[in-house]
Amino acid sequence: MLPGFVLALREGMEAALIVGIVLSVLRKMERQNLNSAVWFGAISAIVVSVLAALGMNWIGAEFKGQGEQMFEGFTMLLAAGVLTWMVFWMRKQSHVMRAEIEKGVDQAATGHGRRALFILAFLAVVREGIELSLFLLAARLSSTPFQELIGVALGISLAALFGWILFATSHRLSLARFFQSTNIFLALFAAGLVGLGMHELNELGWIPAIIEHVWSLNGFIPDDSTSGQILKALVGYTSAPSLSQVIAYLGYFIILGGIWVTNHKTTLAHKTEKE
Repeated sequence: MLPGFVLALREGMEAALIVGIVLSVLRKMERQNLNSAVWFGAISAIVVSVLAALGMNWIGAEFKGQGEQMFEGFTMLLAAGVLTWMVFWMRKQSHVMRAEIEKGVDQAATGHGRRALFILAFLAVVREGIELSLFLLAARLSSTPFQELIGVALGISLAALFGWILFATSHRLSLARFFQSTNIFLALFAAGLVGLGMHELNELGWIPAIIEHVWSLNGFIPDDSTSGQILKALVGYTSAPSLSQVIAYLGYFIILGGIWVTNHKTTLAHKTEKE
């Protein structure tokens, strides 16, 4: 349930913030007559996202045997890749997101009006919705659908509340702080997906296990126990992982750290040049 909650909260928060900022700008410009275009774009995007989620689940249900293992493995690895990209992209964009949205809304309201605002709201929400559909599909493969449904409902509800607060109060929420606080969880979740994806590839025989079981914690936290299921959903826990799983899991953090250090050095270099 927790992965679904955090994923839905983060993706829903991005969409709700964008819609809230757009509506706030229109209110300041006294152009509330354009609000309907924003809501129509957001609602249309939600419909498309739900259809995409249903389609992904239907496709996944069609696979059996090795096909199912292949689908699950690649879905987990793809979701981990997109999650990682999103972490770094949002780390950069959160500082300038509000200013860019306000500039876009101002141009839309004084230019093409309804059509531009519809497209702005639709693209903002549908991107988050389709990303969430992919993440939840990968999360569902490591937990029960009912738990994920509860988590998603809570996450989206809280995100909608934050969006309403933003619109009602025009309070400048710290976007950077919010997204930074969820980056650690998303990195752990993505690493877990990499490990679980590697397990599926081991089962297929595409990547050798090297050592079948590096260790076994079955006597302490079995895979089928409540704690084991929670840890599996959160961080990809396996009580008896193969060596290739361990390498993939740790390798993910090494690569992630390398990218972070490189980006940090680049940012410092740019600041030094400006000074």
